Amino acid sequence: MLALLRTIVVVVYSLLVCILGCIYCLFSPRNPRHVATFGHLFGRLAPVFGLKVELRKPAGAENYPNAIYICNHQNNFDMVTAAAIVQPTTVTVGKTSLLWVPFFGLLYWLTGNLLIDRENRTKAHGTIGELVAQFKKKKISFWMFPEGTRSRGRGLLPFKTGAFHAAVAAGVPIIPVVVSNTHGKIKLNRLKNGLAIVEMLPPVDTQAFADQSVRKLATHCRELMSAKLDALNGEVAAREASDKL
Repeated sequence: MLALLRTIVVVVYSLLVCILGCIYCLFSPRNPRHVATFGHLFGRLAPVFGLKVELRKPAGAENYPNAIYICNHQNNFDMVTAAAIVQPTTVTVGKTSLLWVPFFGLLYWLTGNLLIDRENRTKAHGTIGELVAQFKKKKISFWMFPEGTRSRGRGLLPFKTGAFHAAVAAGVPIIPVVVSNTHGKIKLNRLKNGLAIVEMLPPVDTQAFADQSVRKLATHCRELMSAKLDALNGEVAAREASDKL
């Protein structure tokens, strides 16, 4: 019964956000500020799932310059965890198939997100050039999932290098964001589903890797994120065990 109630609430809320959001965005279509606005709205669904989401950002994060944010990609619940920490004027880079998701696809495009055809390598490389051009024209940042797909409990997958090539070419920092494990954590028929921590790490200066390969930059960022993921998972486990005592 609880699962059915939650499903109804999520579906109705999501439809309202998507439909009203599309109408709202028609007055200023493709404005990059919309992404954070609607990302935070979807983040408000966390309590509906019985999930407490704790956000952590470094001091001064609101004043960060153009950057590429990278985040671990676990499952569909990223929409209520990672989405809650997206910074204003940050847009995501997603696959073109998202455009065909009813209601959400149109909102995704109208809010200013960038779509990439991952099956077409020529177009994918062209997208990197487009990112660099956008950085040079206006205050905008990009949010990317370097794993390229959802991990679904397989840990932090190997990183693709597209985000890192773009950051080096544009001369902007990489800002890692790590979400503690949510795989298998959320049961729709369970009232409380515990804690998830979303932490933004300090910027990684890509210029420090100017004399090294992009792959080394990617490896460095993955190591930072892997260590932080282990630390967050350990903290969550300890805090949840303490709450049960």
